[in-house]
Amino acid sequence: MAQGTETPAGPPDSTSPGAAGSAAYLRRRTLRRGSAGWLLLTGLGVAYVVSGDFSGWNIGLSKGGFGGLAVAMVLMGVMYACLVFALAELSAILPTAGGGYGFARRALGTWGGFLTGTAILIEYILAPAAISLFIGDYVESLGLFGLTSGWPVYLACFAIFIGIHLWGVGEALRFSLVVTAIAVAALLIFAVGAFTEFDAGRLNDIPADPSAFGSNSWLPYGLLGIWAAFPFGMWFFLGVEGVPLAAEEAKDPVRSMPKALAISLAVLVFLALITFVSATGAQGANAIKEAGNPLVVALQGDGEPTALSRFVNYAGLAGLVASFFSLIFAGSRQLFALSRAGYLPRFLSLTNRRKSPYLGLLIPGVIGFTLAAWSGNGGRMLNVAVFGATISYALMALSHIVLRRREPDLPRPYRTPGGARTSGAAFVLACSALVATFLVDRDAAFIALGVYAVALAYFAFYSRHRLVAAAPEEEFAALAAAEAELKRG
Repeated sequence: MAQGTETPAGPPDSTSPGAAGSAAYLRRRTLRRGSAGWLLLTGLGVAYVVSGDFSGWNIGLSKGGFGGLAVAMVLMGVMYACLVFALAELSAILPTAGGGYGFARRALGTWGGFLTGTAILIEYILAPAAISLFIGDYVESLGLFGLTSGWPVYLACFAIFIGIHLWGVGEALRFSLVVTAIAVAALLIFAVGAFTEFDAGRLNDIPADPSAFGSNSWLPYGLLGIWAAFPFGMWFFLGVEGVPLAAEEAKDPVRSMPKALAISLAVLVFLALITFVSATGAQGANAIKEAGNPLVVALQGDGEPTALSRFVNYAGLAGLVASFFSLIFAGSRQLFALSRAGYLPRFLSLTNRRKSPYLGLLIPGVIGFTLAAWSGNGGRMLNVAVFGATISYALMALSHIVLRRREPDLPRPYRTPGGARTSGAAFVLACSALVATFLVDRDAAFIALGVYAVALAYFAFYSRHRLVAAAPEEEFAALAAAEAELKRG
């Protein structure tokens, strides 16, 4: 048994010790296996991210200009590519719902597992809350059903889409795939329309700040502007790392997971390039740098709405729905895995008859709705989510490096091209992005640190003494510890 773990014992949310008790404990915490093939997993990877193509990224123009955001996007794209290759290897080794927590648990121990899992959970609970606010703004701006942005819209978002998830993972991912396909088609149509108005001279029309070091027409805010634009360069890819959270429900995850990660990232890179260049060149970086709906502004400027701009506006709502829906899925699976292993209260990992973690869906939904209705600051919540994401990226990349060096003979059905050098690049860039969050929103970074501190106190004083050895991620780590002990003996 791994140090600091235990078999589940005592009512009401666990069973008696021993093999029979462990089996009964896990039977009440079982997901529906084989529900998602590579196509649904690819759709999930794109769905996590696609809303970021419609809005948010353009604020990076106000931090670094076209050149600064372009460099930031390329560097963050490299970070995500390196991270995805590393995660493809790790998810083939350990295809469970724990995702990043499971990888870090094996490589970095219980503290590393909890730190990683908590960071992922911060991202996937805060991001849906923020997106529900953006959905409310879209509903109001489009005049749908005569509704205005407010708590009834946020409540409807959480209630309807959590309800679909409770129905079953296969149904949920098929719904997500359809909505994501609509959003992707809209981005392609947008790019065609925007390129008809393209003028390369508009890309660098933001006046240069003479006080900024290294400023010029392409870098109007200087070299520091590149760094400040990192978090916005991430918006084109933020969330794709959540695909391994579906590994336990995937068909043949050893093969389908690396394939889905690679294809979804390739799609996202292509969408990022055409959206960024066409939108900026259509109306100019200065016109869209602070727009809440940059693609619509890129098409119509200050003029009257066109048929194409209206279509893109509606499609933007589809993109938000796709990301909102998929992020709810990711948050519930991360919560499920941490709860099943005892890092969080065990009752949160109970599943219903359709093998959905109903409390893992409902409780984050209640938290997200409350935050949306109370705060109303979607930008701040997304910045907190980005802070959590960058911490998890650094720890997952570090986990790959540690496992490559500590356990070189571990069976690896898929091997990361470049090995530890690839994940090392992801680690360095993730740490740089983490520091950059302080340049963008220092308050959000400190809020995330405060949440982290509370979670770590809970783990240090309570849950680390009550971990469940029978959980797949814990068994995997215990096996490694036993093998290491045999080698030392």
